Amino acid sequence: MKTNKILFGGLTGGIAYFFLGWIVYGILLKDFTTNSFNQCAMKPDDQMIWWALIASNLASGFLLAFIFSISNTIGFMSGIKIGAIVGLLIALYLDLSFHSMTNLFNNFNAVIVDIVVNTILAGIVGACVAQVMSSRGE
Repeated sequence: MKTNKILFGGLTGGIAYFFLGWIVYGILLKDFTTNSFNQCAMKPDDQMIWWALIASNLASGFLLAFIFSISNTIGFMSGIKIGAIVGLLIALYLDLSFHSMTNLFNNFNAVIVDIVVNTILAGIVGACVAQVMSSRGE
């Protein structure tokens, strides 16, 4: 059933986004983001609204699962390609919008890095989502 495929794919994508985001932004790029993103706009760790973070990750996972379902995306490589394209377009939309209207980024290099990182993350998550959805059968 397509609903089950979307459900399992979306949950997988949400979980993957959460942990990859933590590893990449919370650990690997922590110093870069601290120096390149306006810290006045960032909440301290103890003030984060966790349910909203989790919901946003799940929404991203379900967006990919829905797109994969209607486009009949099957398999790991297709998931990487479509996921990366979707991630790139969303990152371009959000980051360029934020750069044009806010002081979130301290410099344009931060915008570029964030777009590249989001594209890579979406490709990895897309591969996970497509693989799970492919393994669920019809």
